[in-house]
Amino acid sequence: MNTKYLFSILLVLLMYTSGSSQELYTYQFEVAGLCGMCKERIEKTAIKKGKAKSAIYDLTSGILTIEIDHNKTAVSEVRWELAQAGHDNGDFKAPDDVYNALPLCCQHRDMENLIHHEEISQVPNPTLGEIQGNIYAIEDGKEIPLEGATIYLQGTYIGTQSDDKGFFVLDNSMSKAKKLVVSYVGFEDKILELNGNSEVDIYLTQGEQLETIEIKYRKRTTEVSFVNAINVETVTREELCKAACCNLSESFETNPSVDVSYSDAVTGTKQIQMLGLAGTYVQIGRELIPDVRGISSIYGLGMTPGPWIESIQLIKGTGSVVNGFESITGQINVELKKPEKGDLIFLNGYTNIGGRVELNANARKKLSDRVHTGILVHRKSMREAHDNNSDGFTDMPIEKDFVIANRWKFMDFGNFQGQVGVKYSALSHEGGYHDHFSGDDVNHESHWRMFNETQRIESWAKIGYIDQDNPETSVALQMSYVHHDQNSEFGFQQFDALQKSFYSNLIYQFIPNEKHTIRTGLSYQMDVVEELIGKAGFFERNEHIPGAYLEYAYKDDSKFTIIPGIRVDHHNNYGLFLTPRLHAKYNLSDRSIIRGVLGKGWRTANIFAENLGIFSSARVVNLIETESQNPYGLKAEEALNLGLSFTQGIDIASKELIISTDFYRTQFDNQIIVDYETPTEVSIYNLQGESYSNSFQIKLEYPVLERLDVRVAYRLFDVQADYIDGIRLEKPLVSKHRAFINAAYKTKSDWHFDSTLNFIGQKRLPNTQSNPEAYQLEDYSPNYMLWNAQIMKRWGNKWDVYVGAENILNYKQDNAIIAADDAFGQYFDASIVWAPLFGANIYAGFRMTITDE
Repeated sequence: MNTKYLFSILLVLLMYTSGSSQELYTYQFEVAGLCGMCKERIEKTAIKKGKAKSAIYDLTSGILTIEIDHNKTAVSEVRWELAQAGHDNGDFKAPDDVYNALPLCCQHRDMENLIHHEEISQVPNPTLGEIQGNIYAIEDGKEIPLEGATIYLQGTYIGTQSDDKGFFVLDNSMSKAKKLVVSYVGFEDKILELNGNSEVDIYLTQGEQLETIEIKYRKRTTEVSFVNAINVETVTREELCKAACCNLSESFETNPSVDVSYSDAVTGTKQIQMLGLAGTYVQIGRELIPDVRGISSIYGLGMTPGPWIESIQLIKGTGSVVNGFESITGQINVELKKPEKGDLIFLNGYTNIGGRVELNANARKKLSDRVHTGILVHRKSMREAHDNNSDGFTDMPIEKDFVIANRWKFMDFGNFQGQVGVKYSALSHEGGYHDHFSGDDVNHESHWRMFNETQRIESWAKIGYIDQDNPETSVALQMSYVHHDQNSEFGFQQFDALQKSFYSNLIYQFIPNEKHTIRTGLSYQMDVVEELIGKAGFFERNEHIPGAYLEYAYKDDSKFTIIPGIRVDHHNNYGLFLTPRLHAKYNLSDRSIIRGVLGKGWRTANIFAENLGIFSSARVVNLIETESQNPYGLKAEEALNLGLSFTQGIDIASKELIISTDFYRTQFDNQIIVDYETPTEVSIYNLQGESYSNSFQIKLEYPVLERLDVRVAYRLFDVQADYIDGIRLEKPLVSKHRAFINAAYKTKSDWHFDSTLNFIGQKRLPNTQSNPEAYQLEDYSPNYMLWNAQIMKRWGNKWDVYVGAENILNYKQDNAIIAADDAFGQYFDASIVWAPLFGANIYAGFRMTITDE
């Protein structure tokens, strides 16, 4: 894309359109609050976040009085923001993790921590009177004012927060308090003796005793909830910045729960694994709308650029029935950057020694108080052909990718809110015989070549309705449409695919009180897929799947939650899909949680698009059909997933160690077996016997030093299936053992050092013993180590510059392609890849951010 054109788009988005002013309306409602800090937080949130014109909170009555302009905000918006800040108000309840992070004096639900107003002795204390001071951090010998520190008098509700200069004022004339408590998010509370001084400066530096706040924990870049019944791990934007993360498939390099590998030695496409099974058993969505599925199962991972991602929610085990029936081993939900908040303008550039160059840009614009828009742009170019493992084939394809998205957010249109978006992706990849790209005779017909041209158009919409008079009920509608057109050639074998998909989900939610939540709704999924495979023929399928679901959540205080759910879908080919699911959790303490999940999942296999390695070989496809009326003549895949996890937080040396363990078993009632055990063919058939996956993982996270975080994990897989000849085998190309250590260090001057070391255990390789001896492989691959590291320098919140290295130990798979010297012969096979092909790779990049702060 022309650079001038890109920046023209960004400039257009910065044009300002102002909204007209409206009459002010006054509202009063009760908000839970206890102290001066609560008062300041409530008023500030109502004005800054809720966009109220004014806000006055009366501590005695607990009544908040606001003035609002209906053209800019709504009462429900103010009340929702107050709940997100930790303060319950009517039916708007603060999330448990937000509430638990409040200072103890603000935790209004726990009556044991409260000191009622009538219990406070209102006796003047003229010896102390007004206290004022400043709160600083010391960095490089300089005083850095700390904004937002909370200061209160022990044993009272009297408190305040420091301003943007670190300054605070506190009235102690009406209490007998002898101690001052200083609290700051992510820091341990400290108590200071009051000695009669009316002015005090508090320096927050490590090593002091009385006037020091020692670091207890910092906000983690990967967050695990202690309150959610579903085992959700949130990968934040900061975590993604620890590596290049150029697209979604490369966003899990620092996460032990997800494995990433190449699908073959030609296309350069990456695929993920979770719980020992292929990523196709994971439901991958964009903001809770299905995204990477069907024909895009492999190439679709590269169509979500990493710099576009705001966060990723990773769920192990079956997800909620609200989101569909396809989740079997887990869910990955990607949250993109929002048009209503975040970066005004963002620009990212990346390059590596392999000749790969990427440019990412996004911008947002507030067109009015109720309408926001944003644009995201991605461009990738890979023009150099490399053959670092000397097999005569390119290690990575020549690539030209372009992706653009436009988003719109509509807020407070009466009781409605909504968003719409559109996205266009164009991929052009070429690979194969190295001399075809580097030699003089580029048109030589004896060169085995691969090319792929893909164009994909996506559109989506979300509409939400909340009755401001009855906020306990809400209705949401999600819709999306995808047109995916892919044209490929592998050697002389054609693979063309076209998919048209429509999805809709109507959700009704009712929250009668804080203990009960009911969600129910209707959904519809349509897939029209056409595939032309050179050797196998033409395949067409039309799937229409209406469905209904019901989910109930019961929360007993903050300890026990159970979420049973069921959905019923009718597939026009396979008939009835009945999908029961159950999630439950129990908190042994506020930092100790046990979770369980039991649920079923279904899916239609896309046997060719999900197994591109078939085409990077001379294997003959042997499709064993048993259900002629069904897609590919095969049954739907059906599996039961059972999981149990335990997470414990432990204080060691004033720092928090988090230990997480989990075990999951996936048991298939039917699975599509893709059998590579005969070297010259691939057989595809329904499961005849048993297939299962057992996954165990233990992970420890601990800030070893003040600025050094360490994450260590070990994972064990046992994945086996019965093949057509009655023999039970380990699933090929799955590492049974994997160990992982990640270390992240940040200096006071904002240098970031990140290092990730992986041990990948041996993998069973498909049987090649009937090949000629020169084309035979060992039964198992060797163990190997993979080491990645990155250094980043950050200047405030505007500039990042980073340099990193992948596969520092330069480990490469030798002879990744069987019979590479005879690409059109019967033994040619580039589908058995168990290690990196490229070797060591050095990269560099920058990020520029402009915000409205």
